[in-house]
Amino acid sequence: MSLHVAVATRSFRRYSTYTAATLAGIFTNCVFGVINALVLIAVWKQNPDAGGYDVHDAVTYVWLGQAMIMVVAIWGGGSPTDLATRIKTGDVALDFYRPVGILGWYLAADLGRAVFHLISRGLVPTVVGALLFDLRYPAGPAVWLAFAVSVVLAVLVSFAIRFLVAMTAFWVLDDQGTQVLASTAAMFFSGLTVPLVLFPGWFGRLALALPWASYIQAPADLWLGKHAGWDAVGTLGLQLLWAAVLLGACAALLKVAERKVVVQGG
Repeated sequence: MSLHVAVATRSFRRYSTYTAATLAGIFTNCVFGVINALVLIAVWKQNPDAGGYDVHDAVTYVWLGQAMIMVVAIWGGGSPTDLATRIKTGDVALDFYRPVGILGWYLAADLGRAVFHLISRGLVPTVVGALLFDLRYPAGPAVWLAFAVSVVLAVLVSFAIRFLVAMTAFWVLDDQGTQVLASTAAMFFSGLTVPLVLFPGWFGRLALALPWASYIQAPADLWLGKHAGWDAVGTLGLQLLWAAVLLGACAALLKVAERKVVVQGG
């Protein structure tokens, strides 16, 4: 456990060194937050209860989405990208000889990254949004706790998907294609583009059941109080189920790769 904490701590420090990039990212999140909030305000003026949200819910959702973008690495990145690079160079062979599991090592590193982005790219845009707009806040300690748990599960689900995508580099010459497909699916089905509650009928229900809904839609709905009691437990349970299934798939695929490692160049 102490080793994994050390890995997470060093990952946190690694990302904290990129001050200029972090400040530029915060500025970008704030600009897009303002733009998207104004767009949804105009939409909700035409349909004040779209998807069961009111205009305050919609604006709050926008800023929560901006806060979560880098925490869950919507467009990829984080430690799984390092893994993909090591697979293509062959250095992953050394990872298999470490006295610690590959999955745990890279998960610890990604959690360190996520904590840094939660503090910087997550907290600051939310404060800016609160200063510029009338946002809605969790109704009590239980809601805050449910939201916090949901964010952790969101990172786990995101990591597992990015890890699976990175491992395709064991068997394909270029993993960029799978990364693009994964980031496109994440952007659309996470609720970043528009809240998933606006999707109609069966398609909306399907989108809410997919793992990408754990990224933004699930934490946002818990923050907004759209799920309470057993409904909230069900939302967290679905996130936990996806995290367990996907992390299990990561472990299983690692065993396959360990038996027959295929690296570019031999």
